[in-house]
This record gives sequence, C-alpha cells and structure tokens, in this order.
Amino acid sequence: MSKWLTVVGIGEDGNGGLSAAASSAIASAQTLVGGKRHLDLVGATSAERLVWSSPLDATLDLIAARRGMRVVVLASGDPMWFGIGATLLKRFSIDEMAVLPHISAFGLAAAEMGWPLDAVEKLSLHGRPLEALALHLAPGAKLLALTADGAAPAAIAAFLAAHGYGDSAVTVLEHLGGPKMRRTVGTAASPPPGPYADLNTLAIECVADASTLALSRVPGLPDAAFAHDGQLTKRAVRAAPLGALAPRPGQLLWDIGAGNGSIAIEWLRAVPHAHAIAVERDAERYARLLHNAKTLGVPQLQAVLGSAPAALAGLPNPDAVFVGGGLSTPGLVDAAWAALKPGGMFVGNAVTLEGESALAELHRSKGGEMMRLAVAHAEPVGPHRGWRAAMPVTQWIGRKT
Repeated sequence: MSKWLTVVGIGEDGNGGLSAAASSAIASAQTLVGGKRHLDLVGATSAERLVWSSPLDATLDLIAARRGMRVVVLASGDPMWFGIGATLLKRFSIDEMAVLPHISAFGLAAAEMGWPLDAVEKLSLHGRPLEALALHLAPGAKLLALTADGAAPAAIAAFLAAHGYGDSAVTVLEHLGGPKMRRTVGTAASPPPGPYADLNTLAIECVADASTLALSRVPGLPDAAFAHDGQLTKRAVRAAPLGALAPRPGQLLWDIGAGNGSIAIEWLRAVPHAHAIAVERDAERYARLLHNAKTLGVPQLQAVLGSAPAALAGLPNPDAVFVGGGLSTPGLVDAAWAALKPGGMFVGNAVTLEGESALAELHRSKGGEMMRLAVAHAEPVGPHRGWRAAMPVTQWIGRKT
C-alpha cells in the first residue's frame, strides 16, 4: 500500500525549520490538515485545508474519505511523542502513513535548561489528570511537562506546593524554538508571574519540604500513604504478592476484593504503561480506592463497584490476578482463573479458614506455591516492649500454563 498520508512535525520557526522532505510533502499536498496555528505557519499553498474538529473523529472521517490522495497532517514537534501520530495510528496503518518528526518540545526544553534528556522524566499534562504528576514527585527529580494551556503553570505550581514540594524550582518555557521564546523562573510556592502563552512547557526541579514523606515506586509503600478503614493489606505483607505478580510494562491486573486499592495502586506505580482494574463491592471502600489512586499519582486506575464473580463479566482478560477478598465466594476463583491469560500469575491472600481452604484446593489442583506470612510489631507492654502479632496471611502463588 502506498503511503498517501504524511504526518509532518512543525515547530515555532515554521517553514524555516522544516527538512527538505517535509517541505516537499507540504508543497505537493492536495489536502492539509491541522490546527489554525499550524496551517498559518506553513503559509499559502494550493491545497485544500481542514481544521481539526472537536471531537477529532469527524476530521478523521474526512481524512479517511481522501484515502489515496496526497494528505498531509501538521503536528507540533514530534507527532509520535504525546502527539497526533498515536491517534492516527489507531485509525490508519503505518503501511499507508509516513511520519516526518520535528524536534520535540522535550528536546528543545532540555537544551534550554541544560538537562541531559535521558536523565529527565518527560510527561504530558495536556488532556490528562493533573493528579498523574504525583507519581513523578521525588526529591532531586527533574521533570519536563507539556501543559494544557496558559492557566496550567499556576495550577501545576499550586499542586506541587500542596503535595509538599513548594520549594521546587519552576521554569515556564513559552514558544520554544521560535522568535517569541520566553523563559520565566520561580518556585512552586511563588510561581513565575503570568500571563503565559497557551503553548508552554514546564521544567520542574523537585525540592521536598522538610516534613514531606517522599514515596518510592518500589512496592511496599507505608501504610500511612493510603486512606483506609483498617482493612488494608499491610506494608510487610503487600510487597510479597506484588513481587510474585511480577508487574511488567503494558500488563493488566485484576485486583479482586480490592478494599482500599493498595495492590492495584502499587502495581500501577511499579512499571510504566501498566493497567489495573480494581473490583470492590463496598461503596465506601470503592470511593476510598479512587481517592487513593488520585493521591498516589495513578488516576488511570479503573474501578468496578460490584461483587465478583458477576462483576468480572465483560472485563478484558488479565495478565495477572490478585484476590485479596472473597476467595470462598462460589465461582469466583474459577471465573478469575478461566479469564487469566496463559502464562499469567494468580496470587491469593486469605486470613480466614474459609479463604485458606479455597487456597488449599488451588494448591492441590494446580500446584504452585503456598505459604503463610506472619508479622509481629514491637509495641509497648507496660514499661517495656513486646511483640504483638498480626493475623497470619496464607498466600498461594500459581502460574497458568
């Protein structure tokens, strides 16, 4: 199939910054597609012009109707880095599409700041929840963030200050790569004065307040990091199933009987591009797990309010399953095991005899590994200290072959 659709990245320098191939594609295009700013940057041509609609689907339909014509889509910077390229690839094959990237905003911002790009966290807050920023906050971290509009820098600065990073240096970079480029410096607590252009990128050097609890992305967050009602998979026990589940990029976890969401949330924090569905039947815990997901930087957690196994119907098949509650519910284990993809990990935790019995049957029928985890904490006993044991947790780990 010939490549009739070309995606051209363009910067603030307009035609002057385009490669010969990009200039040639634009000059020969029969249809040009882009935002008004992009179309203005390339100047007059003989091509038909389509401005993106909202939502985009109507314009994508118009592009599809021109299949076989010379169609050029204009995009900011690198179209494949939080750009329109990924959206187009959901509709059109790469066999019919050529991508000609420009320098990304991240590359331009790193050059302006003097930061090695491979040592910087790069994220987009354009059309994404601001809470996702919390995942990347750590003392000494350097962040480059694509923003939504001119109001975003102030909102991001306020978010940083509210999360204990008020001393962080915040630099607003506007119109990167063009003649109107501007750099404004401040802190999260005293943000650089606006107004800002809608086209801006934020450079953040994270500095934690003295009282801020810095959170790792390694499984085993402090229990205090979660809002809970006491029914929480405790830190020492939580790390064991997460290690057994072995999260990998792009995988989907089912967290059944999710409670306050600790397992699903730590799964999402552990690796990039992971997915998780938390199933919880109690409305208060369901609301609490959504709150925890936002607070801990993974607002993408999908939550289902309902009782398993009925609530599992229609969900995408998981790469891993954790059952922390309801193991003795008729049909639950069978439904979860049947849905689990071949090669996937299944981990169950039980604190009741009924749940332990269900795990024993899994161990008998499917093999795997069964263990008991017992944790005790040192607590005051009169004027002295002694060990107070928590309820033991029985755990079964199995791989579906």
